[in-house]
Amino acid sequence: MDRRSFLKNTAGGAAAAGAATLAAPAIAQDTIVVKMVTTWPKNFPGLGAGAQRVADRITACSGGRIQVNLFAAGELVPAFECFDAVSTGAAEMYHGADYYWQGKHKGYNFFTAVPLGFTAQELQGWVHWGGGRELYDELGDQFGVKGFLAGNTGVQMGGWFRNPILSTDDMKGLKMRMPGLGGEVLRQIGANAIALPGGEIFPALQAGTIDATEWVGPYNDMAFGFQKILKNYMYPGFHEPGAGLNVGINMGWWNSLDAADQAMIEACCTAENDIMMAEFTARNGAALESLIQNDGVQLHAFPEDVWKAIAEASEQVVADVANDDDLGKRIYDSYFAFRTSVMPWTELSDQAYTMYRQRALAPT
Repeated sequence: MDRRSFLKNTAGGAAAAGAATLAAPAIAQDTIVVKMVTTWPKNFPGLGAGAQRVADRITACSGGRIQVNLFAAGELVPAFECFDAVSTGAAEMYHGADYYWQGKHKGYNFFTAVPLGFTAQELQGWVHWGGGRELYDELGDQFGVKGFLAGNTGVQMGGWFRNPILSTDDMKGLKMRMPGLGGEVLRQIGANAIALPGGEIFPALQAGTIDATEWVGPYNDMAFGFQKILKNYMYPGFHEPGAGLNVGINMGWWNSLDAADQAMIEACCTAENDIMMAEFTARNGAALESLIQNDGVQLHAFPEDVWKAIAEASEQVVADVANDDDLGKRIYDSYFAFRTSVMPWTELSDQAYTMYRQRALAPT
């Protein structure tokens, strides 16, 4: 994958934004042609491929009756304008990360990731079985957008830095790319958080506009080429412990579909949760080994005092969402109650098993 081939496709996004107009889906010979805009660069591995799979799966499962044409970031609208495009009807669907829309309502953070929040399994448990689905619908109703989970990256890395983070003093004044509530946590501990879409991160690092960045993990980060500029890779990521990706659908178009097509589209989105998570699980390990062996990348764990400062700020920043409005409070309360309930089982099951497995298989 040539990094420049997908980075250059994000250029000119502002000019493209004006080209989007309200229009009904094109219908020709019983085929409904709809537009899916994305926040990802064209042909980007992992996230962009996941969006394409959703589009192709809907087209295939409908027998071609619903033809979903995908537009990468900047092709129809800039990355951060995808939500407005779908809300207004300029496009029927988007694939992106819902925490990008926190300017609309901070509750959207919870359906991608919040600091010290859910793992991938816990997020799906909350949305499907813990009351999150109903709150997601209520949130989307305010903007005319029906949302679905449609992918997950799993636990993300803590980011790329010019120098290792050895104390909280090293974070002060640092210009770091991080969107969502994680960005607000950085501000609370003295860093300068900057929200950038993926395709703009590498040029910003080259230009010195930012000093550090997080993105996803080894597989996706290597594709962007961060290792060419930065060599210090910190872990674990506090900000996205199980980042859910999302499909948003224009409510007017969604309501025009019959129940069978709605169920089919929902199933296509849900399938991508499994497939994308499987891809990141399969590819991250080999990518990390390559970064270390071939690119001289060095791994560093965040020191305990830094992690403690981050954790304290995280809990306050996330809790502050409850002060925004009644819906924000109910989303936060539901999230907090489910996290409290599920954490003991996660620790007793996944965490305990992986720890014991590692001990049992360690060389003696």
